[in-house]
Amino acid sequence: MDEKDSSRILDALSSRRTIVNQCLTSHIDTIGPDQLSEASNHLFIAGGKRLRPVVCLIAAETIYNQDLSPFPYQGLIDSTGTSVNMLDAASSLELIHIFTLIHDDIMDDDDLRRGVPSVHQKFNTNTAILAGDILYSKAFETLGNSAEHSSNVSRALTSLATVCSDICEGQALDVQFGKMDLVSIEEYLRMIELKTGVLFAESAALPAQLLGQPPEVIDALYNFGLLAGKAFQIYDDLLDLTTPSSVLGKQRGSDISEQKQTILTIHATNSGVDLNSFHNDQNSCPSESDMDSLVEALEDSGTISYAHELSHDLSTQAKQQLELLPSNPSRELLSDIVDFFCQRDH
Repeated sequence: MDEKDSSRILDALSSRRTIVNQCLTSHIDTIGPDQLSEASNHLFIAGGKRLRPVVCLIAAETIYNQDLSPFPYQGLIDSTGTSVNMLDAASSLELIHIFTLIHDDIMDDDDLRRGVPSVHQKFNTNTAILAGDILYSKAFETLGNSAEHSSNVSRALTSLATVCSDICEGQALDVQFGKMDLVSIEEYLRMIELKTGVLFAESAALPAQLLGQPPEVIDALYNFGLLAGKAFQIYDDLLDLTTPSSVLGKQRGSDISEQKQTILTIHATNSGVDLNSFHNDQNSCPSESDMDSLVEALEDSGTISYAHELSHDLSTQAKQQLELLPSNPSRELLSDIVDFFCQRDH
């Protein structure tokens, strides 16, 4: 992807992120009392790409296949003739995402997220748990109100609930893997499918569910998001090692120091790389030089190139799922975003 394409995609993400942020503000600002409101707002204010709601909006544009300017995100008509607020629906996905980040940081005892103290570090664990819980609840309230009196919204709510159950199962596997000496690549791919892939899948499929599209369209978009999400997570594993903490927004090498199983650690172990010296036994953060040495070892073992190739293969499979959809600029943008997933710097 050249600089011109990257700039075009970043502009497309930015314009949609702006309206998503406005919608999210209107929902999060209703939370009280003050400390819970501040904790719930903390990671939202800190930043974030809003990739999941943006993917949702672009998928809606693709389905509608009309040149509408400005696009009526808050006035789309579904198969029952009901008006759908797609902006609210998209925002529900980000509320779920922030909820997972807050609870993940508690479980992993991570100090940083998006370049700021994690919610449980800035406030306290009890407040952080409540902040995650209320964002989770607010997500279903927001989605439920996005298309009142429509049977389609009931199916969408059920689908999102299933996705949340899958995310919890994926997180449980992630925790379980941390206590295992050996995890297969297949087991790892299943874990990230549940923990990361399914929310991207729902982000892409949600517009088709709400608008009452045929099952094959819903399935194509769901599979697109599932594959794209797995590619995203594998590239995230790479960034955890290769990107400085100041750019990453969290501690570089935290996965290694916490002895988490990732595609990199699994492949490296299978290739005979000794990772023990990089594990964190004294609660000290790995240095940049330690991480540089580890990256060099993983490059020599072929682990880095393996992860890049796997991420690229999943991206290619994801883009193939879009062939069923109308050919238009929004579909092309969805395809390009998958490439962006695997070329970003944080």
